[in-house]
Amino acid sequence: MRLLITSAEEVAASIQDEATIAVASNGGGMLEPNAIFAAIEARFLKTGHPRNLTLIHAMGFGDRDGRGASHFAHEGLVRRVIGGHWTWSHKMQRLARDNKIEAYSLPAGVISLLLRESGSGRPGLITQTGLDTFVDPTQQGGRVNALATQTLVERIELDGQPFLRYLPFNVDLALIKGTLCDAAGNISLGEEPVDLDTKAAALAAYNSGGRVIAQVREQVANGAIRPRDVTVPGVMVNALVIHPEQSQTYRGGYDAAFFGKGDATTVADTLGVGEGAKGVIALRAADELTEGAVVNFGFGASAGVAGVIAARHTQDRYWTTVEQGIHGGRMMTDELFGSAHDPKVIVSTTEQFDFYHGGGLDIAFLGMAECDRFGNVNVSHIGNGFIGPGGFIDITQNARKLVFCGTFDTKGSQLDIGEGRLAVKQPGSVRKFVSEVAAVTFSGRRATAMGQVVLFVTERAVFQLTSDGVELIEVAPGIDIERDILSGMDFRPLIRSPRLMNAEYFNAA
Repeated sequence: MRLLITSAEEVAASIQDEATIAVASNGGGMLEPNAIFAAIEARFLKTGHPRNLTLIHAMGFGDRDGRGASHFAHEGLVRRVIGGHWTWSHKMQRLARDNKIEAYSLPAGVISLLLRESGSGRPGLITQTGLDTFVDPTQQGGRVNALATQTLVERIELDGQPFLRYLPFNVDLALIKGTLCDAAGNISLGEEPVDLDTKAAALAAYNSGGRVIAQVREQVANGAIRPRDVTVPGVMVNALVIHPEQSQTYRGGYDAAFFGKGDATTVADTLGVGEGAKGVIALRAADELTEGAVVNFGFGASAGVAGVIAARHTQDRYWTTVEQGIHGGRMMTDELFGSAHDPKVIVSTTEQFDFYHGGGLDIAFLGMAECDRFGNVNVSHIGNGFIGPGGFIDITQNARKLVFCGTFDTKGSQLDIGEGRLAVKQPGSVRKFVSEVAAVTFSGRRATAMGQVVLFVTERAVFQLTSDGVELIEVAPGIDIERDILSGMDFRPLIRSPRLMNAEYFNAA
């Protein structure tokens, strides 16, 4: 079989209208075949084609501006988007909000695993992940807007237990990125910061009768890539775009520390503890760590726990992970979240979510946009916008212990933190503890039934989910319960014998 060497422009010209495209990319430009994406956008703007595409992606990708998913964010270019995370493309979010596209969202892990199941010829993904959340067909079924009417998931019963069956995808084209490709078409991601679900996307396309097109930095001779360094076998690859100017991330170039071959003393923009309220939250949440725990960190305030571990030099006490497939190392922040400098292990997201779905996590630290009286949490539907769950549902429904981290309220909150105390100078105008969340990204009822340990950590109070409801268990020194907590909640939590939070959290903030 002769491998076709082509250009990004020729790839764009070959895409048929109404094609279904699977992409395996992440924020910050990780595994983004940017030359191909740009060529697709340029062709559409010039000719109006390809049009009415379906775009499938597990992780969010882009820079919140014109790169990544935003290359596809034109009315008419895409008709349908099935995404796990949407936050890296404001343009695509607007199309969804304005009902210009059919918008769906499923858990990132579900999409990743479903690509593999689709490519394996199996009847979709059958799992309990997603039950009683907004992706459950008894709720929204993963539909994000009014145009989204297609059924992507069914609720079924096996051995008397409820399950969700996510229907398989038929993929016409997988667009992937690698570092190297040999003359036989074997693709290596050996110098990339993550693997993501590259192989699963390629499998789904190839076994659907579709095409797999890879963008790589360079082509090498057969034998130049070790067999164990091949991620996608050449038998699956139809065409190759060689792009010598490509980089690992939007920051440019190739940093060996991202794939574990760098100088261990390299200084990176790794996660910090945070200041003010975020620092308090990170320090309090970190007290839930136990020796030897397998840990996951989410984006936002919860990521400060990784900063606490780094600051205390206690990395060897825990096995740290993120859903992009990273184990260990110094976790990166902001747009490069999901990667690490000097990682211990890099696996595919498909394998990572197998590990998570099967119960491999002892504890997960995650964000919290809203919490209601039932202990439900929303992180996917914020205001008039839609962010998506990313790996949140996959993680929260399967970890043994959950620590949700976030400020007590937001927008205008002013706090005085120091000398072991906290004072609320002005409460925020947006409440986070509401009577009912806008959408259920985490089900308190299901967590209680499964016996999960669930905490909600804020800078002024800590709550725990019990069989009787949400209970206030800790209060910051200097805080008046009625004035500073209950007055800022839409429901009254259980109050039995709350204790004071450790004053040391408020000295270091």
